[in-house]
Amino acid sequence: MTLRREAFLGHVTERGEYDTLEEAERAARVVLALLGAHLVGDVRARLAARLPEAFALILLNPLQSAEPLPPERFVRATAAWIEGATEQTAAWDVSAVLSTVADAAGEDLMDQILLQLPAGYDLLFGRAELTPAA
Repeated sequence: MTLRREAFLGHVTERGEYDTLEEAERAARVVLALLGAHLVGDVRARLAARLPEAFALILLNPLQSAEPLPPERFVRATAAWIEGATEQTAAWDVSAVLSTVADAAGEDLMDQILLQLPAGYDLLFGRAELTPAA
């Protein structure tokens, strides 16, 4: 099921504790443009189908990346694209957007998304992989 733009931005705004929808939209645009560079094929298309049209187009026409960025570099890249952002505020932005994306994607698609990303992205999506104690 595709989320409506208002609902998607409402979730991002709430999770990011933004004062305005414009702040949430700015974060969503940057994070989805970077994420789109890391996803390929059917997985990217299926995720796009679950996002509002404007955000789906951003995901499908991503910023270019020569290689998949590890999670910490993904956050730094986000900070570089958002005026005035620091790595700490960018981590907040990434978490607000990607946790909303994870909800829209659902478990099965999220598993496939995480297979295409470097290790550690599960935390950015708000999904902690718990391992049993040894």
